[in-house]
Amino acid sequence: MVEINSRKAAIVGCGFVGSASAFALMQSGLFSELVLIDADNNRSEGEALDISHGLPFSKPMQIYSGTYENISDAAVIIITAGAGQKPGETRLDLVKKNVGIFKSIIPEIAKYNKNGILLVVANPVDILTYAAKKLSGFPSNRVFGSGTVLDSARLKYLLGEHLGVDSRSIHAFIIGEHGDSEIAAWSSANVSGVPLHKFCEMRGHYNHAKAMREISENVKNSAYEIIEKKKATYYGIAMSVKRICEAIVRDEKSVLPVSSVQTGEEINGVALSMPAIVGKHGVEGLVPIELNDKEKAELKESAATLKAVIDDVLSE
Repeated sequence: MVEINSRKAAIVGCGFVGSASAFALMQSGLFSELVLIDADNNRSEGEALDISHGLPFSKPMQIYSGTYENISDAAVIIITAGAGQKPGETRLDLVKKNVGIFKSIIPEIAKYNKNGILLVVANPVDILTYAAKKLSGFPSNRVFGSGTVLDSARLKYLLGEHLGVDSRSIHAFIIGEHGDSEIAAWSSANVSGVPLHKFCEMRGHYNHAKAMREISENVKNSAYEIIEKKKATYYGIAMSVKRICEAIVRDEKSVLPVSSVQTGEEINGVALSMPAIVGKHGVEGLVPIELNDKEKAELKESAATLKAVIDDVLSE
């Protein structure tokens, strides 16, 4: 059995998201080896060369274009391959195309690598995380998606702007689907332990319902707005990939809202985002945050939306 190299990662798919993630990981110094794989070998070779030329300004590492055989000892395999989201297209519109792509990619990964972590980034991430788990046969803790890590960062950013406070001091999560049925978990949000409503009033904001509605809508529509303006989103998600990899490589036990297959009494057999402890073994446990009745109902609806798509697409 091939021993896993904790300082090695692979990226499958070298489009905008894959190449931006490779660039972010190069700058992070987390890995000493990074293999790029793409259906278009020229593309992966070009990206590897381009990023490698910046290594004298960063930390020593090996970045190269390879094949699935090169991933046998990779600790983290980041899957960004898939058709991109077009203007006017929802993430769920992409599902059939990208599940088809995963049916060719995941068995190849599983053939050469048995012990790494699969980090799914391609959209719709929840459906594809569920598909990757089923197609790979890997244990649930080692197959998860970037989920709502970026959505939650967008929420913190917008709250930071609204409140005039460092976004890193804000603790708030988007949960459920990474997409149109996502939920802002307002009831558990706080600023350094101070409940959000209370902190808002300290800063002179009293119209909570209107502000929450506007901010959550802005978070939900962020990707659509960026795609409309520049055709694709990639920097924010690349930083999210780097953050998740930090938690894995450094065994940080960080709490991140990644997408994983749920096995609870009320939500089961679907991948969606809930705060989870992420470390070197992947998802090491879920964090049961407080939700009010409305948020719980919305979470069940989000799960039902995803389950309907899974049943439709993966039964074919």
